[in-house]
Amino acid sequence: MCLVLANVCYFLWEHGIAKTPETVAAPPAPRGTLKLASEASDGVRNESNSHAVAAAPLAATGAPGPSEGARDGGNAGLLTSVQRCISVGPFRDVSEAAHAASTLRGGGYDPRQRVAEGEVWAGVWVYLPLPAARPVADQTLAKLKAGGIDDALEMPGPNEGSVISLGLYSEPKRAQLRVAQAQALGFNPGIADRKRTGNVYWIDIDLKPTDSLLNPSDLQGESGRIVRLEVKGCPSAGGQT
Repeated sequence: MCLVLANVCYFLWEHGIAKTPETVAAPPAPRGTLKLASEASDGVRNESNSHAVAAAPLAATGAPGPSEGARDGGNAGLLTSVQRCISVGPFRDVSEAAHAASTLRGGGYDPRQRVAEGEVWAGVWVYLPLPAARPVADQTLAKLKAGGIDDALEMPGPNEGSVISLGLYSEPKRAQLRVAQAQALGFNPGIADRKRTGNVYWIDIDLKPTDSLLNPSDLQGESGRIVRLEVKGCPSAGGQT
């Protein structure tokens, strides 16, 4: 029996029935797609990098997530309520300040008037240089009065020395008329800005971020009257700016 079994086993082994099946080979790659092993690993890395790049724009552009968007919405509401305080002035008297406050109130603002110590523009000064010789100065004054400029008078000039004042004007047309009148008499008058110190008036206004800055020329008092205003920040609690 052992001999018979041995013969049967040898017969099966000889005809390949008991052989282990060979590993099935993978089908050959199509022509033109042959890649090295290093290239294949690079492709895997590139594919993973492409996924990272696709997600990168969100981080690069700083696009907010749902929680960030909610926070931004809250901050936007806070920003629109932030107010800036500006001061417009200085005004020479209460009537000018009241007229400007009325104009601002009609534009939807809530102006607050305050008094401060400062320097304010007083007008355009028309004057003649005073001749050094006293007889010539007297003759000049006499000629001016004879020509209709009877309010001319001697006073300290903008520089050292004295001049003959021909008037101080807050309206440009009146100043130009006086200059033309003096030129018709043969004189060459000069002009200069005059300022004064004392109590001046400012108007404080609270502006929201959506409000634009004011144009001082919109707050002119009388038609043709020169009001040289400026816009600056409100004084701090500890003092004026």
